[in-house]
Order: sequence, then structure tokens, then C-alpha cells
Amino acid sequence: QVQLVESGGGLVQPGGSLRLSCKASGNIFRINSMGWYRQAPGKERELVATITSGDITNYAVSVTGRFTISRDNAKNTVYLQMNNLKPEDTAVYYCNAFGGWTNYWGKGTQVTVSA
Repeated sequence: QVQLVESGGGLVQPGGSLRLSCKASGNIFRINSMGWYRQAPGKERELVATITSGDITNYAVSVTGRFTISRDNAKNTVYLQMNNLKPEDTAVYYCNAFGGWTNYWGKGTQVTVSA
């Protein structure tokens, strides 16, 4: 099994920045890709960004140019740098790992963008 622990969420003003971290542990050899998803109140969970073992990245259109996903293999950690945050970015952000035909999820971290 894979365990994912997120950190870095919080309250930020519009236009501000946050950096989320997700550390993976357990059977990390199972992981083929990692990413971030988010779920706002009353909405479905949506993809934010993903990164593969080959460093191929994908972003939701709504965050392209503002968010950057990266990884530190030595630390088994994936990051999400979020710049120019908007109120519509407010959501619970979940770390995701995929491997062995299985999705693994963290417990989520709250990001609130408000003046």
C-alpha cells in the first residue's frame, strides 16, 4: 500500500501563493504518476495537475500558467506551487498517486483564497 501525506494548505489572499507538499511512503515502487486534485463545496473532484515518472506534466486549463507541479524523487515528494491564487481555487486539495492499476489518495489539505 501507499500512504500520502499532504501539507502546506491554508488561508491566502487573492493573488497570493502557496506551496503544497505531498510525501509518499509505503510501497512507493507501485507509483507510476502522482498529482493533485481538488474538490470545492458542492462540486465534483477535479484534476489540477499530474506528473509522470518521465516528468510529463499536465494541468487543468484553469490553472495553467499559475500552478507548477514538480517532484523530488530523493524525498518521494511531489509539490504544487500555486501562484496568483483566485477565490475559485478554494477547495480541499488531495494528493494522488497511481500505480498497479490503483489510485491512492491523501486525506486532503484545505486551501482558502479570500480577502
